[in-house]
Amino acid sequence: MREGSLEAPTRHVIDWKNPEYIDADKLDAEMRRQFDVCHGCRRCFNLCDSFPRLFDLVDAAGDDELHGVKSTDFKPVVDACTLCDMCFMTKCPYVPPHAFNIDFPHLMLRYRAAERAKDGADFFDAQLAETDRNGKLGGAVASLANWATQRGNGLTRPVMEAVAGIDKNAALPKFHSKTFVARAKDSPPAVNRAAPAFGKRDAVIYATCFANYNNPAIGEAALGVLAKNGVKAEVVYPGCCGMPQLEQADLARVAEKAKSTAQFFKPYIEAGKDIVALVPSCALMLKFEWPLIVPDDPDVKALARATFDITEYVVAIADSEGIAPGLEPLAGGVAVHIPCHARAQNMGAMGAEMLRLIPETDVAVIERCSGHGGSWGVKKGNFEVATKFAKATVRRAADANKTHLASECPLAGKHLAQGFEAVEGAGPREAFHPIQLLAKAYGL
Repeated sequence: MREGSLEAPTRHVIDWKNPEYIDADKLDAEMRRQFDVCHGCRRCFNLCDSFPRLFDLVDAAGDDELHGVKSTDFKPVVDACTLCDMCFMTKCPYVPPHAFNIDFPHLMLRYRAAERAKDGADFFDAQLAETDRNGKLGGAVASLANWATQRGNGLTRPVMEAVAGIDKNAALPKFHSKTFVARAKDSPPAVNRAAPAFGKRDAVIYATCFANYNNPAIGEAALGVLAKNGVKAEVVYPGCCGMPQLEQADLARVAEKAKSTAQFFKPYIEAGKDIVALVPSCALMLKFEWPLIVPDDPDVKALARATFDITEYVVAIADSEGIAPGLEPLAGGVAVHIPCHARAQNMGAMGAEMLRLIPETDVAVIERCSGHGGSWGVKKGNFEVATKFAKATVRRAADANKTHLASECPLAGKHLAQGFEAVEGAGPREAFHPIQLLAKAYGL
């Protein structure tokens, strides 16, 4: 058997409708098969907490083999996985088409699906994943919601930790009374007819739940940058991409979202419009995860082909038509974090490439996990682990000594900015999406 492979990694369709997918005996056999390969390799020991937990189980068994590990002890390994895909994308030499056929993240997903089928979903985890409902409710009482969820609120945060399992020390996203979709409708920017790309591209911005409800400034920056570059863009939001449900292995729900959203975008795609997602996790779902969960839907496939991450799209404009003039340097440079779900899109470090379009601006690239993992990192019991894994990333960003901090993932950026508080001499930081810094360089 060859060590590793020179072929491009491929992923199998997620066979979640097959009864064998959640069969306890077949799942346990596959867990042990893949874990045995991981134990013999151990290249992923420092990626996340799943692998140290697994290796500690094997080492504690005393026979240097997986035989002595009880299947009931696998759950902590699964619980530590954030589905970041970095073991599959960057470390494992045994991913398909290698004969060992290792896909650790999708194995963890299968375990969670079987666990869900057997025991049901955790109530509070399920409520946390209802981003559309939460966004609408939080936006309706934005001032009250932001007061209640503010870190340091000694009245509400201990109650949230005790009842809902949200760590009282984790910084949480804010809510806004006016969504990005509403803002775009009320104040659309004028399209720059003198830009090189004018008349050559037509785009639809998929607002995503986070930009729509929690950080409209990301969407406003993207809309402004595209208009500056001559691209007319319509802002739409058919609903959440289902990443929160994927984390909980609610695959039927994700499949429903994939089909309905693909149907929604079908007329836009048939009209030749590009679909631009504002958050990497959402772009990853549309491009890669949905076609594996709903493999036979032509609309899902068409949407995957038509979707761009916002940073990828701006770089494509710069490469094909040319970037619009008017960018001014960002004094002090930028430390830009490339999050896992941006890296998992196989598009390169587009956040950094986009920022390098800004003249006379030094860009330091940080390619390490933030440790946050979406909603995973705010939960009690996980936040401490997330903070531990963020330390090296925060240190690299601090050592870069740049004025601006950026991350394509808003949750990762917030988590890293919080980590700066523990770095002596670093001072408080606010993290921005790279598109916000490009907008700033345009003076928007």
